[in-house]
Amino acid sequence: MKNPTQASVLFVCMGNICRSPTAHGVFRKLVIDAGLIDAVEIDSAGTHAYHLGKPPDQRAQQTAHERGVDIGDLRARQATAGDFHRYDYVLAMDHYNVECLAAICPPGLESKLRLLMDFVPDQGIREVPDPYYGGQFGFDQVFDMVEAASRGLLADLTSRHL
Repeated sequence: MKNPTQASVLFVCMGNICRSPTAHGVFRKLVIDAGLIDAVEIDSAGTHAYHLGKPPDQRAQQTAHERGVDIGDLRARQATAGDFHRYDYVLAMDHYNVECLAAICPPGLESKLRLLMDFVPDQGIREVPDPYYGGQFGFDQVFDMVEAASRGLLADLTSRHL
């Protein structure tokens, strides 16, 4: 059973190989650097089963590595309705994935579902774009966006749960 003083976060994109594992790794590093790794559970998942068991996209891994974040240990999995019971925050990368998650969300747990970019309200960008079909710029952009949102998320999580 989860300790009531802990917090838990699930990052979700479509296939769980680009955006959500990047967010997972970035947030994990921030939590480690803050000395809170024992108090925060972090995971990532996809709304679709395209890449189950696969590591993050090589381009996502390379971008993260160049920024001092290791995501090579992560493996893709699909989000489930049970995730809404397990995690305090279920954070989607875009509106499409919010809709997919809302379709499996148990009644009464809808408040856990948000966009990751909600934690950077002054940026004016609501969605983290999918870099899969683009070039390296897209992976750099995703890293920058999830890093900014992760800082806001950590502040929110700390004030609400720790």
